[in-house]
Amino acid sequence: MPKMYLPVAGAALLLLSCGNNKKGGQDQANGAKDYAVISLAPIKATIHYDYPATIQGQQVIEIRPKIDGYVKEIYVNEGANVKKGQLLFTINNPEYEQNVVTARAAIKSAVADVNAAQMDVNKVRPLVEKDIVSKYQLESAQYTLEAKQAALAQAQATLANAQTNLGYTIIKAPADGVIGTIPYKIGALVSSTSTEALTTLSNIGNVYAYFSLNEKQLLDFSEEMPGNTLEEKVKHLPEVTMVLANGSEYSLKGKIETASGLIATATGTAQFKASFPNPMGLIKSGASAIIRIPRSEDSALVIPQGATYELQDKRFAYIVTKDNYTISQAIKTTANDNGQFFIVKSGLKAGDKVVLEGASTLRDSTLIKPRTVSADSLYQKID
Repeated sequence: MPKMYLPVAGAALLLLSCGNNKKGGQDQANGAKDYAVISLAPIKATIHYDYPATIQGQQVIEIRPKIDGYVKEIYVNEGANVKKGQLLFTINNPEYEQNVVTARAAIKSAVADVNAAQMDVNKVRPLVEKDIVSKYQLESAQYTLEAKQAALAQAQATLANAQTNLGYTIIKAPADGVIGTIPYKIGALVSSTSTEALTTLSNIGNVYAYFSLNEKQLLDFSEEMPGNTLEEKVKHLPEVTMVLANGSEYSLKGKIETASGLIATATGTAQFKASFPNPMGLIKSGASAIIRIPRSEDSALVIPQGATYELQDKRFAYIVTKDNYTISQAIKTTANDNGQFFIVKSGLKAGDKVVLEGASTLRDSTLIKPRTVSADSLYQKID
């Protein structure tokens, strides 16, 4: 009899054990937290590439004195808008005024000498014609006249040079623009060899933003853009955006015009230039900015930036297994141009389920309750 009941007892114990295991699994699943999840699918998106840039005006002219002297007058203020030909400075040096006076006096003397020599020629010529004096006297008088005429020409050149130097004491604007800082004050001694310029004149009707690409970026650019030469590839670039120092975007778009075909050995970079209209003069020469170059992708995997986290300079996202467990996955990304999403370059594939929130608090092998979020509602925020 006991032998008959042993199998029955064993079966009862087995059933009880299985029931307890099933109940424990249900309790574990019931304790799992709810997380929003999205299934990745390729969409059309825009990537932007940001490059630090320095701004220069269309023209940046250093205003320097060409002569030595003291600053006599300053007719403009720092930051003033000036027109071409407008008076900026006067330099005081009596030497140049005296040189003009001396040169004019020398001309008067030379004119008198020429007139006297001409009178000698006029006096000797009829005597030679009448064979009263030798013809050599006429030739001598003519040579003297030519020498006096040359001396007059030299005196006139000296006057012109003195007047030119005197003109350098008056400094006018060579073009329209904005006056920069003025380091010298009235009475300061200046010269053509002074370290600092009197000021700078910037024409900022258009501004240029200079930025650089390293060798790898330049190679990637050359591979991605159509065209046989670098100049042809630049022409295919879209309009670019300037991000100002306060983080706002400049309202007018720019165009990349030229590019250096050489990589500077000192920096390992090639320089590019983008031109922006600046009709209101908002962008100042010497400012810093960021040049943002957009590029569209027809088939990109996109996730919100909040679905990722950084660890030791690497970026990760959590994917969900078939059994609803989380696994951290290293990914490489680039930012979307609205600053809210990452475009995944590697590490994820279409169909992967990614946890949308709480990535910084999750751990590997965490059982979750996935709550699928509509991709359309998420991606409609993307340009």
